[in-house]
Amino acid sequence: MKNYPYPMLDRPSMVWSKQTDKRSDLKVHEWIETVGESVPDWQDYDVTILGVPLSKSSISTSAASDNPEAMRQAWKSFGTYNLDEDIDLAKLKAIDLGNVKQHATDITYTHNQIEQAMVAMRNHHPHTLPITMGGDHSITAMLVKGWKQAHLDETVGILQLDTHFDLRDLNVFGPANGTPIRNLIESGIVEGKNVHNIGLHGFFNAKELKDYADEHKINYTTMNQARKKGIAHVITQALEQLDGKVDTVYLTVDMDVLDIAHNPAAPAATPGGMYTEELFDAVQIAGEHTKVKAIDIVCLDPRKDLGGMSVKSAVHVMLSFLTGYCMR
Repeated sequence: MKNYPYPMLDRPSMVWSKQTDKRSDLKVHEWIETVGESVPDWQDYDVTILGVPLSKSSISTSAASDNPEAMRQAWKSFGTYNLDEDIDLAKLKAIDLGNVKQHATDITYTHNQIEQAMVAMRNHHPHTLPITMGGDHSITAMLVKGWKQAHLDETVGILQLDTHFDLRDLNVFGPANGTPIRNLIESGIVEGKNVHNIGLHGFFNAKELKDYADEHKINYTTMNQARKKGIAHVITQALEQLDGKVDTVYLTVDMDVLDIAHNPAAPAATPGGMYTEELFDAVQIAGEHTKVKAIDIVCLDPRKDLGGMSVKSAVHVMLSFLTGYCMR
């Protein structure tokens, strides 16, 4: 195809072959299809997966650009059957669209490509659930802007699982991984009152960022508060509040929300964060909610990983979210 599957995308550098005729209880790499030589019949698919290998816009040194391919390679370690919930994800049809094309040096150009990729996805197959594998957190602002461009009449809310506010000054840092939420607020795409950030903790956010959050009525729950109340309760409460205000909830999972002992590969990994089981529960609950219509998984540097533990956690996040989606 000349325009694979639309012009701002590249085929993934590695493509798994399916070596079984089974239609259930598959390995994940056998279940997720890849776009072939002809245009797919999009009506056949429930889930579309997109890679965004960008980390040049990261404030901290990062090879998060390697993460989409690392996650693809880790698919072989997982089955589609979730024992905990007795659900087989293979009842969904999922397709890997490949990666957003990157410019070697022009971050603005690449950001525009990311935005237009989301627009294309919404135009070509608006019924599918888009999952994006980042990439640093700057991509979230571009993906949400693309969503809004395709759905002008929608009010969009953000459910953010993160150690950081991501509200740094755009005049100082530009559209980087530390500024996506502020970018969306100051662009008029999302109102602060429609942002819920869960997982902030410790000594990793300046008071000026908290002051900005308070000024713009951003909702936030620290990790300490969330653990005392229960992760499930906090996520459910945030979704209930968003449900009455917005048409679409965009879920962004910054993998640095995990404790450094659970995720050493996050460029800004810290002690005191979530445990993997808490994060898996959180995204599954989010996946069950009908207004949660897109997810990204960002800020994971496979070059800093230990035995693949962090990349496997990111894949588990994706599959846990899809488990919730199956439970709708």
